[in-house]
Amino acid sequence: MTEYLGGAVIPTGFDVPVEPLRRAAHYTGEPGCIAEARAFAAQFLQQLRKEWCAAIDSRTDGELLLVVSELVTNADQHSTGPYILELEGTDSAVMVAVYDSSSALPRRFPKNPERVGRHGLEIVHAVASEVTVQRVPVGKCVCARVELKP
Repeated sequence: MTEYLGGAVIPTGFDVPVEPLRRAAHYTGEPGCIAEARAFAAQFLQQLRKEWCAAIDSRTDGELLLVVSELVTNADQHSTGPYILELEGTDSAVMVAVYDSSSALPRRFPKNPERVGRHGLEIVHAVASEVTVQRVPVGKCVCARVELKP
């Protein structure tokens, strides 16, 4: 909050951010990009804790990094070009969006504990409260909303 006294602005120390925190990073697909994306997301969570006073427990922290890993790994494996990781968050949720150059939409396979691989989207659906996929002019965007739990 801000108080006005005789035309002077007096900050009260209770100012709350109005806009969600937004960050994006571009990756080429070179070795190490997935680890870089996880580190980028971990830094984003730290900034969210500081700027939004977000209370994020270690389990939720790990779940968000898992979602980032799975979506970025899918983009890395299934597209022929670079990809973008975009994060947007408040004190209640983080939206993870990954843009890549492949127009092929991801398939979610039925649960099968004997299947080796192809569990990424299944994991994302288990962790995220919402998952959407849309085509964009240069490929697709996969978004996952992760609720933050204190």
